[in-house]
Amino acid sequence: MNIILAQHHGMCFGVRDALRATHAAAQRAPLTILGQLVHNPLVDRHLAAVGAQRGDLDDLNSAQTPQVAITAHGASDSHRRSWKNAGHVVIDTTCPLVKKAHHALATLVSDGYQPVVLGQRQHVEVRGLIGDFPQAVVVLDESDIAQIPPHPRLGVVSQTTQPVETVLKLVAAIKRHHNTSEVRFIDTVCHPTKQRQLALDDLIRECDHIVVIGGRNSNNTRQLARKAAVHGLRTLQIERPEELDLEWFIDARNVGVTAGTSTLDETVDAVMQRLRQIAAELRCAPAHEFLRTMLQAA
Repeated sequence: MNIILAQHHGMCFGVRDALRATHAAAQRAPLTILGQLVHNPLVDRHLAAVGAQRGDLDDLNSAQTPQVAITAHGASDSHRRSWKNAGHVVIDTTCPLVKKAHHALATLVSDGYQPVVLGQRQHVEVRGLIGDFPQAVVVLDESDIAQIPPHPRLGVVSQTTQPVETVLKLVAAIKRHHNTSEVRFIDTVCHPTKQRQLALDDLIRECDHIVVIGGRNSNNTRQLARKAAVHGLRTLQIERPEELDLEWFIDARNVGVTAGTSTLDETVDAVMQRLRQIAAELRCAPAHEFLRTMLQAA
C-alpha cells in the first residue's frame, strides 16, 4: 500500500492567522467567539481550553465578555456595527480572501448590478456576504437561477470554497438563461481552495482510495471528498486518525491523502503516521494468515 500526500493540503494562511489572532486575544482578556472560528472541532477544543467562549453572531445577549471575535468566515457590516454599538471590542479574524469577496460584491452593487452569490445560502460565509444586500440572490445549482429577477445587469461572485468547475458552469448557465443581460462575474473562489482541488486531480489520476481530513461541516473539505467519490474512488472523510480502520484498506494499492483548509498540521501528521502503521500491518497480514492456516491444519 503506497501513501501519497497531496502537494497542496491542509490549513491555509487565512485560517492560521485567524487562529493566532483569536488565541492572542483570549490570552489578553476574556473573549467570546461569535460562532465557530473555523470548521474544525479540534480547534474548538483548543480555544475552549484557553478560555474562549462561544456566542451567536445574531444574538447580542450571547456574549458577556467585552471582547468578541468575528470568525474567519466573515460577517456583514451591519453585524459589526451592532456589536460595536452594544459596547463590545470587535476582533475581526475574517480571512482576507473572504474580505475580497465582500469588496467585490459591494463594488458590483454600487455599479448598479443585481447581486448574485454562488454558494450555500445557510453557510455562515454566504450569510455574511448577503447580510448587507437583501436583494441578493443565492444560487447553488441551476434550478436556483429562476429566482434571479429580470435585470439588465447581473453581478456574480462566489462563496470562496465552492468548486471552481461548478462555479464556471453556473456562470455559463446564468448567461444562457439571461442572454439579454450583461453578466459580470468576479472570481472570488480563493486560491488555497483552487490549489487543493487541483492537487486532488493529481491524486485521482494515481490512486484508488482517497482519505480526506477535515471537519464534517467544512464546505471545502466536503467538496474534496465529493469530487473524489464522483470520480469513482473509494473515499473516506475523517476528522482524526482514530477513525481509520485497517479493513477499509485491505484492497488498497495507492492511497491519496488530502485535507481541508481548516485542518491542523498536527492532525495531518497523525493521520499519515496511522496510515503508515496500517500499511505495515497489511504487509505482515499475509504471513499471519499463512501461519494461522498452518496451525489450524495441524
